[in-house]
Amino acid sequence: MNKSQPHLARLAAHTEALMAGNMAEQVGAICYRPDGAGHIEVLLITTRETQRWTIPKGWPIKGLKAHEAAEREAWEEAGIKGKVKKKPIGYFTYLKVLEAGKSVPSLVQVHLLAVESQGDNFPEHGQRTTEWMPLPEAARRVREPELKGLFTRLRDLESGD
Repeated sequence: MNKSQPHLARLAAHTEALMAGNMAEQVGAICYRPDGAGHIEVLLITTRETQRWTIPKGWPIKGLKAHEAAEREAWEEAGIKGKVKKKPIGYFTYLKVLEAGKSVPSLVQVHLLAVESQGDNFPEHGQRTTEWMPLPEAARRVREPELKGLFTRLRDLESGD
């Protein structure tokens, strides 16, 4: 996989799999909080392997609904506790790198999570970098165009549109 290629160019190599519906399905959470000045800030985390910026996400968990699994991922990956929305805000696609460098297209169902607290003692503490930032900065840091679009939707909510 050529990491210098734009996101859509990397996905293009998997067009046949995408069209056939052969995608991995994951769940994720956009963790957000007010910044005290009438704006929203969101939490981004780095992936363990490539250190790229993303949101907490992972595989569905047997016995949990999608929004509950997204809430669990936010806790495991960033120590976040809060109230998660049942209805997804949207979806984004990316290439999930598996063992031996193999990659598979993945569709992530994204839920909003209003943050109530962030702990220091969580399962993946020390394995990722976490950073709170304004929506425009978060949109600049992530690679996936659809995830950038979800941050734009949040900006619309922030401004009351």
